[in-house]
Amino acid sequence: MLEKYQRNYSTIILVACIVSFILQSIIPLYPGILILHPDYVLSMPWTLVTYLFLHGSFGHLFFNMLFMFFFAPELERRVGSKTFLTIYLLSGIVAGIGHLITSENPVVGASGALFGVFACLAIIAPDIRAYIYFIPMKITHAVILFAVMDILFIGAGDMVARTAHLSGLFVGIVYGMRLKKLQLERYNRMI
Repeated sequence: MLEKYQRNYSTIILVACIVSFILQSIIPLYPGILILHPDYVLSMPWTLVTYLFLHGSFGHLFFNMLFMFFFAPELERRVGSKTFLTIYLLSGIVAGIGHLITSENPVVGASGALFGVFACLAIIAPDIRAYIYFIPMKITHAVILFAVMDILFIGAGDMVARTAHLSGLFVGIVYGMRLKKLQLERYNRMI
C-alpha cells in the first residue's frame, strides 16, 4: 500500500531561512524588499510573510532555527503538514501585525511564528518535556516562562520584538485549543 506523501514544511522553512540569511549577507538590496516595515507594509503586503525568512544576525538565526529544529517537526508530526504550515504562517502574520501596531521599527525573524508553534504544541501535548536553558520542564511551563519574560521586558529597549512573540503565542494558543476541541468532538462521536 502506498503511503500518502506528506511534505516536511518545518525542514523546508528551516532551510529557506538559512538560504535567505546567506542571500541577505551577499545581496545588499535583498532585505529591503522582504523586511516588514511599518511605512511600507501597505505598498508591500508580501512582507507580512517574507520578514519571517530574514534574521538580524547569525545568533538570531541560530537560536530561531534551533527552536525550529526541536519543536516544529513535533507539531508537524502531530497535526499534519498543511495544518502546521497554517499555524506557522498565521502566527507569523499576526505576530507581524502585532509588532506594527506597537512599534515604529521594522521587524525581521521567525520568532513570532515559532512562538505560535511552541504554544500550539503546548496546548495539544502539554506533557512534552522541554529543556530551556538546560533545565527540564513541561512545555506548558516553558510557554508561561517565555510569555512572562516577554511581558516583563516590553519596552526594555533591547530591540526584541516582544509584542510579535506574544501575538504569535496568542495565535498558537487559540489554534491549539481549536485543534484540541476538534479532537475531543471526534472522540465523542466514536463512543
